[in-house]
Amino acid sequence: MNSTILLALALVLVLEGLGPMLYPSAWKKMIGAMAQLPENILRRFGGGLVVAGIVVYYMLKKTIG
Repeated sequence: MNSTILLALALVLVLEGLGPMLYPSAWKKMIGAMAQLPENILRRFGGGLVVAGIVVYYMLKKTIG
């Protein structure tokens, strides 16, 4: 179980690093635009990402075993 969590964390770090590495100016614009959003919108966005991540996790766990 620990190795699965570490593998998932490593994948998140790789995916999070792709934006600033490949498209730094677009990434800066996106971060600036997100900083201007109201907190309730950011919370909804974050909550949606959490729910999507949990759904994908359970789908993969059920499929892979």
